Amino acid sequence: MARSAKLSLIISTALAFGCAGLATTPSKAEPLPYAANGYHYRSSAIDRYLRDDYRREAPRAGLPAHLQRRTVRYRTSHAPGTIIVDTPNTYLYLVLGRGQAIRYGIGVGRTGFTWSGTQRVTRMTKWPDWRPPPEMLGRQPYLPRFMAGGPGNPMGARALYLGSTIYRIHGTNEPSTIGQRVSSGCIRMTNGDVIDLYNRTKLGAKVVVLPMSKRRTASAPALRGTN
Repeated sequence: MARSAKLSLIISTALAFGCAGLATTPSKAEPLPYAANGYHYRSSAIDRYLRDDYRREAPRAGLPAHLQRRTVRYRTSHAPGTIIVDTPNTYLYLVLGRGQAIRYGIGVGRTGFTWSGTQRVTRMTKWPDWRPPPEMLGRQPYLPRFMAGGPGNPMGARALYLGSTIYRIHGTNEPSTIGQRVSSGCIRMTNGDVIDLYNRTKLGAKVVVLPMSKRRTASAPALRGTN
């Protein structure tokens, strides 16, 4: 295996076990710093490619129909613009109002690493950089100390930072993990979906993360696909 391919495999494997490796110490979390040398990845050309390629992205990733982005009926008392993370069903809803929401398939925390509560979007970043925290490097010293944002970065195309916690809603370069419980608490989406959510979300938006005990017994009926 080539060196670059091996490094990519190692990084993907590491991220499969957690978005930051610090889910047990959220009070100490700080948003990852923005690095100027990641600018060369933050191009409109890449964004256009991901947007235009979305229709083929989900089928290639093997996403079942129920995990693909669509507008559904969704009754809630939350205001339009609120993001609701349905942890047990691996869905994220963006409330539209009038009984409707956009539903996205997501990947969530593995057993023992889920969380619930209400936060606000305190930062929004395009092509976020990745800096493995000291705790992760202590367990996996072969990981890079820094990776600039870009298509090969496991943080994906966008990141929405939640309050002052370590948790983020972010993209992924491993779309096969959508619908799975593999992270240390971060919410992952396909790159096409996280770009769509980013474009529809305002800084300060309310984010409600439901506990595992709030599992819905019936799926919300789909109204239409959302491109």
